[in-house]
Amino acid sequence: MIKGIGIDIIELNRIQRSIEKNNRFTDRILTQNEQGIFHNLKNDQRKVEFLAGRFAAKEAFAKAVGTGIGALSFQHIEVLTTKLGAPTIKVSGYEAASIFVSITHSKDYAVAQVVIEEK
Repeated sequence: MIKGIGIDIIELNRIQRSIEKNNRFTDRILTQNEQGIFHNLKNDQRKVEFLAGRFAAKEAFAKAVGTGIGALSFQHIEVLTTKLGAPTIKVSGYEAASIFVSITHSKDYAVAQVVIEEK
């Protein structure tokens, strides 16, 4: 049974400006594991896309549970990838749920959708 659905869209240039304006922005959004991946990306554009995708996925998850960011922090939600490259979400307290996430990018936007299903 589906317990929640969330979607979020973010402008890549907004993320780029946030990175340039505040050097702690990535630390606020990304977990330690996510930061390791982010810092190993060689292309600045790919870093913006990665961060925007994680930002959108975390916002989408918070919307799916019905709280929004605030009750949950960006640090509570971790978006990693499978061996095949598909995104996955880990959230403490939600281990009993199946969480599905999809992230996509265009030239100007990153979009993420999350579906939470009761096991």
